[in-house]
Amino acid sequence: MTAEIIDGKAIAAELRKQVAADVAALKDAHGVTPGLAVVLVGEDPASQVYVRSKVKQTEEAGMRSIHHHVSADITQSDLEALIERLNADDTVDGILLQLPLPNDLDADSAIEKISPDKDVDGLTEASAGRLSLGKPGLRPCTPSGCVTLAKSALGDDLSGKHCVVVGRSILVGKPAALLFLEQNCTVTIAHSRTRDLPAVCREADILIPAVGRPKMIQGDWVKPGAAVIDVGINRIPAPEKGEGKTRLVGDADYDACADIAGYITPVPGGVGPMTIACLLENTVKAAKLRRKIG
Repeated sequence: MTAEIIDGKAIAAELRKQVAADVAALKDAHGVTPGLAVVLVGEDPASQVYVRSKVKQTEEAGMRSIHHHVSADITQSDLEALIERLNADDTVDGILLQLPLPNDLDADSAIEKISPDKDVDGLTEASAGRLSLGKPGLRPCTPSGCVTLAKSALGDDLSGKHCVVVGRSILVGKPAALLFLEQNCTVTIAHSRTRDLPAVCREADILIPAVGRPKMIQGDWVKPGAAVIDVGINRIPAPEKGEGKTRLVGDADYDACADIAGYITPVPGGVGPMTIACLLENTVKAAKLRRKIG
């Protein structure tokens, strides 16, 4: 068996197209242009690339992009004051604090300053509480993208599917488990202390590796026909490309798993593109919720 590739780029492009249509409709019917504010602290090269991509896609969707690039030596109080100003700015519907922050800054404290109604990354304690209680709110982007990708492979009704999430982080593992539970899946959260992890993974109709360990999930860990939604993005040496060269791989051994699985996401080009698309979708949702637009 050779798995069908789940094309995250194409699915994300369709979602961005829908977001752009929603933005146009909001402008026409209500005179509202959703605004996304991104705060970048310091000069981390990877973060700069991510932010440029977010700004570009925000503008392409017809939304306002507000970009605050501040020095790495900003104080905690000044960073949190900036977030509070964005909370108070009625033209800003979503606030994204680009992580990681420089080591001397407290990311958790800064994130908690973001209004839950503008928390388009779904990272505040209030957003996590709303998710865990099943109350309306803004859901984390990467886990939301995983659900969309699973539905693209297996159909909109995931009821009764067994979803195994490998990893229990607050950024992906735990919220992904709750989102698949909302879809009426039977959910198992596995982790480093799980006994006989390969056997647990082999029970999954939907397998979500999210541990940050390159090629950890082997082919014989996968149930024949399962959907593998690989969250991992790991950079490893690639001597075949030349001295000092690297390449990106997921948490699943792609070639080995693709021989067994029914569906699989590539890395790159799988979950990654969905994260920004879901961020844009959340910004439109936030704009509607704040103004009580149905």
